[in-house]
Amino acid sequence: MDYALRFGDTLPRLVKMAAEKWPEVSAQLSHTKDGGYKEVNYHDMFQNAMDFSGALLELGVQRGDRVGLIADNREEWEQADVGLLSIGAIDTPRGCDATENDLSYILSFSEVRICITENEAQIKKLLNIKKNVPTLDTAIAFDPVSDEMKASCEAQGIKCLQFQDLLKAGHEWRKAHPDTVEKELEKGQIDDLATIIFTSGTTGTPKGVMLTHRNILCQLDEVTERIFLNPGERALLVLPVWHAFQRAVEYIIICQGATLCYTKPIGTILLQDLQKLNPVLLPAVPRVWTAVYDGIWRKMRKAGGITLLMFRFFVSESILWCKIDRKLRRKQSRFGNDYLGFWWPVLVWPWLLLYPLRLLGKLIVFRKIKAMVGKNFRAGVSGGGAFPPAVDNFYWAAGIKIVEGYGLTETAPIVSVRPIADPIFGNVGTAFRGIETRIVDDDGIILGRCRKGTLQVKGNCVMKGYYKRPDLTEKVMTVDGWFDTGDIAILSVNGEITLRGRKKDTIVLQGGENIEPLPIEAKINESSFIATSVVFGVNDKGVDQKYLTALILPEQDAVETYANENGIKFDSFEELCKMEAIQKLLEGIVFEEVSAKNGFKSYERINKIALITKPFEVGVELSAKQEMMRYRVAELYKDKLAMLYKD
Repeated sequence: MDYALRFGDTLPRLVKMAAEKWPEVSAQLSHTKDGGYKEVNYHDMFQNAMDFSGALLELGVQRGDRVGLIADNREEWEQADVGLLSIGAIDTPRGCDATENDLSYILSFSEVRICITENEAQIKKLLNIKKNVPTLDTAIAFDPVSDEMKASCEAQGIKCLQFQDLLKAGHEWRKAHPDTVEKELEKGQIDDLATIIFTSGTTGTPKGVMLTHRNILCQLDEVTERIFLNPGERALLVLPVWHAFQRAVEYIIICQGATLCYTKPIGTILLQDLQKLNPVLLPAVPRVWTAVYDGIWRKMRKAGGITLLMFRFFVSESILWCKIDRKLRRKQSRFGNDYLGFWWPVLVWPWLLLYPLRLLGKLIVFRKIKAMVGKNFRAGVSGGGAFPPAVDNFYWAAGIKIVEGYGLTETAPIVSVRPIADPIFGNVGTAFRGIETRIVDDDGIILGRCRKGTLQVKGNCVMKGYYKRPDLTEKVMTVDGWFDTGDIAILSVNGEITLRGRKKDTIVLQGGENIEPLPIEAKINESSFIATSVVFGVNDKGVDQKYLTALILPEQDAVETYANENGIKFDSFEELCKMEAIQKLLEGIVFEEVSAKNGFKSYERINKIALITKPFEVGVELSAKQEMMRYRVAELYKDKLAMLYKD
């Protein structure tokens, strides 16, 4: 059945259908200040959105107006968004971590008149950039705002309003103007513009991605078969709510009548909510899953002794058993004939011999790890970046399903995801129905399956274009309507997409060798002594070099434990990282990991490393979806790059 018929042909109509089908089912669940949780059912969520629509109409908002929405995960965000979309307005969202420079550019470029904000801190940013955004005349805050702040707004010609007050006013306006909001909602068309999402930019200036209702809704045709939920089941949300991945996830949850549970990507809060709320689904970026993985290993290393030895043994044994099992059952990506007829009798004996240890590992080790994610956990969804193979292997061995998906803001964003019911390891799944994929070489020649090249996508998910930038749109769209993702990929025998890096990240050495840094970094990051690595092939001036180097952020706990065990005295982590013994330790690890025995070519090996001590932060080295901004790392550590390539 066509998705437009199943879920409504606009996003507000989707929410309306959910409210009519499951009025008393909990739609939203949020933290309260006293440590409890507050629930909002589908009926009330939709009615709040309709009341907000009425308030916006009273404020003079018209179809096609761009409305700023600067806030983090909370129930009011979805209500406000559905409210403004219902009357044909277009949201221009961003998170609270947005800088004044970001907001100045985004709000002025999109000519925003009304901006919805989280709190006073965001309103203060608006006041500081008002001179650059002359169209801005109204700020709406979710949290209470002081009289002093309201006065400051009035002094700059900005009307400051409270979201809760507007819900009441909108409710009264709807009584005085019956069916007006509902008629506006019905005017909406599937190809109307719904949102302009400015990419956080891993390469520089943000670009406004224009997505229509069709772009977002078309994913729901098949994604609910791969990521399935029942009415009332809970999904825990940690991603930035304005980000395309999170927004798509919310509509996947809503169209199935499940509950949106808002939390924070902070270890203690996230783990507490997993235990208390027992969600069935947790969509997150790879860094969240990696942080949990690192935390488990940290805990085991601190325990030390027989506990650590047993943990290492059962993890290694289970990973090996799972690899054999996937080979026997063809549950891994295949890029040619796997000669299973030959391998089956060879592998079935170690499979049988290791199986009792696998069961024992489940009982002794993995049962406790699985308990961390709650008793109802069905799967996690990893998206927004490459999922490290070592982490993927660990969760698979532990029996915790993490299905990796793929997409970009420009594809609204989901192109593919491994199905929860039958995942295939080592890829991001096949493209959804109605979405075509192909691989091309640098000359645009279409390549067959099992050949590496640039991934291109075609279908209803592809954006309308970049806002006010037809020149940039033209660069990423082919004449025959394909979107160039800029991702390097291979299609398996069965059409699953396996990612191999970003084309813009490709390093070209002076000898002409093309190198993808992501697989190298993923291998380095497997070490328990290394938190993050960044591989370079250019110096501080951006000039291609003869060899690769790497910036290494050591795992502080592991390195300090090593120092204490080996009698190395230090006063601070920074001092420790300057010591020759630690430099040699980490050099040895990097050289060992990136070596011929692990499948790396001679020109892919790391020649030199430099240690850094400051963890990467969102808005500095990381984008809002916690994707590393390589150009920013190069800028921040240009002195170290200069040293690494000093003759």
